[in-house]
Amino acid sequence: MPVPMLDLVAQNVVVKQKVLDGLSALTDRCTFVLGENVAGLETDMVSYSASKFAVGMSSGTDALLVALMALDVGHGDEVILPSFTFFATGGVVTRLGAVPVFVDIDPVTFNATPQAIEAAITTRTKAIMPVHLFGQLADMPKIMRIADSKGIPVIEDACQSLGAKGWGKNAGQFGQLTGCSFYPTKNLGAFGDAGITLIRDEEALAQKARRLRAHGMEPVYVHHEVGINGRLDEFQALVLRAKLPFLEGWHKGRRKNAAWYIQRMQALSQDDLQLPVEVVPDGRHIYNQFTVRVKRGRRNELQAHLKARGIGSAIFYPISLHQQPCFEYLGYKKGCLPETERASEEVLSLPVYPEMTEAMLEEVAKSVMEFFE
Repeated sequence: MPVPMLDLVAQNVVVKQKVLDGLSALTDRCTFVLGENVAGLETDMVSYSASKFAVGMSSGTDALLVALMALDVGHGDEVILPSFTFFATGGVVTRLGAVPVFVDIDPVTFNATPQAIEAAITTRTKAIMPVHLFGQLADMPKIMRIADSKGIPVIEDACQSLGAKGWGKNAGQFGQLTGCSFYPTKNLGAFGDAGITLIRDEEALAQKARRLRAHGMEPVYVHHEVGINGRLDEFQALVLRAKLPFLEGWHKGRRKNAAWYIQRMQALSQDDLQLPVEVVPDGRHIYNQFTVRVKRGRRNELQAHLKARGIGSAIFYPISLHQQPCFEYLGYKKGCLPETERASEEVLSLPVYPEMTEAMLEEVAKSVMEFFE
């Protein structure tokens, strides 16, 4: 039985008619950017995330970029972030002329550790940007205590973790600002690029973020800052509003599938395969990815084994940021972030999308277990 890494057809079926109806109305209305759907999505996201403000953005990348710009991060400033993350987290820092300071990760959660973050703080640190990777929160209480004691603002990268919970809070309720992505592969995905910047409680930051996404303009043709063209279009907003009522069910489906995998494959030796572990108190891992660690240098072999059986998988991420060619100028050497480098050599993500049947899950688990026999 072929099992793709992700299949959005079943998900899109449930919203297709609502999206088509909304598109028809949008065509008649001819308000294509920053209209009523964007405003409605922002209101919906405030309610969903429990942040006080939400600003619709053209992508998750721009959501992070505007968050940094709202904090006046600029040339020569340092921003602390994990090296084990999607490129955008480091790319947005560099685009502002700032310096990404890469830190190592916890080998279980794949998230930056508070200890590594604290050790990286200097007098030039302008912001800390922890990433809630794969759907599980970083250790935000400890990170916030460190940041608050130094007077350093925190931007949460929740591009994979909208709806994740921990310590009695949601992603987006810890740092001053949060960037989220609605790329189609996310648990809540648009029909193209889209994102949102959440602001925990400071209205001035929200107002600035709204200006920055539209070239720093407020009112029309009055530019207070040099911003970007980061506006969210109406079509993507209407798609997201159609999908949002289903998001909690999709989270539940992913968690159910993850629990099924863990129960089915628990007999495998930890020396061969490390399964995901949920460690956050009062937490909810939303499994944007179900990421295992394949030991003994056999990750690529397992992926080839699965591919031969028609089973999709993906490697997030085979090259860490501090090892990317564009960041060579920063001077990081091989071995300087050992847990990050080990993760890049061992991680493999398996299909976990909520529409999977038990037969599909069994096909994946059986194939994985056969590999280690």
